[in-house]
Amino acid sequence: MILVAGSANLDFVVRAGHIPQPGETVLGRDFQTFPGGKGANQAVACARAGGVSTAMLLALGADDFAKPLEASLQAAGVHMHVRREPSLPTGTAFICVSDDGENAITVAPGANHALAPGDLPPLDGISHLVMQLEIPLATVAACASAARARGVKVVLNAAPAQPLPPALLADIDILVVNEGELAVVAGHDGGIEACLQRVKVPCVVVTLGSEGSCACVDGAITRATPFPIHPVDTTGAGDTFVGGFVAALSQGASLARALQMGNAAGALACLKPGAQSSIPTLAEVKAFISSTSQPA
Repeated sequence: MILVAGSANLDFVVRAGHIPQPGETVLGRDFQTFPGGKGANQAVACARAGGVSTAMLLALGADDFAKPLEASLQAAGVHMHVRREPSLPTGTAFICVSDDGENAITVAPGANHALAPGDLPPLDGISHLVMQLEIPLATVAACASAARARGVKVVLNAAPAQPLPPALLADIDILVVNEGELAVVAGHDGGIEACLQRVKVPCVVVTLGSEGSCACVDGAITRATPFPIHPVDTTGAGDTFVGGFVAALSQGASLARALQMGNAAGALACLKPGAQSSIPTLAEVKAFISSTSQPA
């Protein structure tokens, strides 16, 4: 089983011709709410796109915003360990999606920032602990240390980007970042390979958007080619990659195959609006790979 410890947000999404520049007002069009949050997205992706048994540790308020988040996780088959915070609102995110599928996101963490180290459930039967940085860094570090002590593989998606303490990096087995996040973690503004040399983690995975992804293990880089698409909404695509990738690894897939599964799941997630609502099933991911004639 995979355990995801992280954020859950209700996404308020407006579509517009383009993302506003500082000081600019843009007249939007459609408005919808979707279940989101990097942690919840990744949990749904592990369960749905990865087809593996998944649990999630999350914090929610005692408000109506929590209800669609719990319903989405339950529908995906994710077992929930919920910290309820009546004094705080459920996390929210405000998202503008442009006509070319790009987005700009502002997050109000709310109850997510109440998630504490003592909330970590027993790790019996857990193969991988997956976390992000929309919950307190101290909680991430404590949970990583506890998981490492129990022999559980620790996966950190270092987003939103921030510098990470050496002690936390030492407890991470797999670090997943995009190019910008890699530069922040590495503390270096050079190319990908130069940044990778500065990050002392056994496996570093870099998502490259339309260029696919790559992973660095012991200095050797494995690259996975992208799946060309015409994106509708890229919200949650990176989270879907993480879920598909980690789920594949937990089932014994090779690194190359896991990257391919993550790429395919992330690409499919760009073809529908919303975060969790766009996450494909495992059958859809496999069919998509077969239809593109990419070797397994």
